Amino acid sequence: MSVVQVLEDWGGVARRSTLIRATARVDVDRALKAGDVVVDARGRYALPTADADLRTANRLHAVLSHRSAAAHWGWEQKFGPKRTEVTVPRNRKLRSAPRAHVHFADLGPDDLAGAVTSRRRTLTDCLRSCAFAEGLAIADSALRNGDISPGELLRLANAIRGPGAAVARRVARHASRQAANPFESVLRAIALDAGLDPEPQVSILRDETHELIGFVDLFDREHRLILEADSYQFHSGRAEFANDCQRYNTFVLAGFRVLRLSWEAVMHHADEVLASLRLIVDGARLPVCYLESA
Repeated sequence: MSVVQVLEDWGGVARRSTLIRATARVDVDRALKAGDVVVDARGRYALPTADADLRTANRLHAVLSHRSAAAHWGWEQKFGPKRTEVTVPRNRKLRSAPRAHVHFADLGPDDLAGAVTSRRRTLTDCLRSCAFAEGLAIADSALRNGDISPGELLRLANAIRGPGAAVARRVARHASRQAANPFESVLRAIALDAGLDPEPQVSILRDETHELIGFVDLFDREHRLILEADSYQFHSGRAEFANDCQRYNTFVLAGFRVLRLSWEAVMHHADEVLASLRLIVDGARLPVCYLESA
């Protein structure tokens, strides 16, 4: 197997010593001379086409971790990190790492999967360090991808100690593979913060005939409240828009309350969404001024 093929199998980055053991020194030097392999840092090699985050970690003699590792494992997130998240040993001293958010931890062999933290370690780090909504989106995605079971997630969270442990356990209790995407996960997190008990992806049936009225993103049974994570992209045409309007009207006529929340509101104005949902929990209403027609 060629040096390039070995690096491709390893994700595109490797230590020089490890690469030589897998191939041969002469082959590695030949690949360097040909430009098939490049040097990221002393003793750290990469393919020119390797993932940018992996190369950032490689340059720092670090491993990709936290939300950057979550992205590597294919887990969807509320927002990705602005800087590459990496982990180095606790006793390491770094001169400068402007492109990276550096975490310090002593990782064992089971915590690593090549140049990236393992799936379990990545989940542990994200559960411990992320805010509730961010952690829930990642945990939902890991469950949705089949990378961990609900029971394993609970055990993982229960093993966490210290700062972030309480949030981690809360995420594990509420995580669900039923959530369709991070948009719905974040909306569910806000609803939980408001005191609601939202169930993801619920089918609403007519009482007498059990005829399906429609599927909803989130449903709180106590308040007969439907929450829809309403994306503009969902309506691909006039017919789809008309069907959606009819579906919402049927829900209202059947005695449900329906709130449609936009991506911008949920992702960027969570406090406003939270305040609206708390009005429902508290049984309050917005003050309304009635105007007489002319």
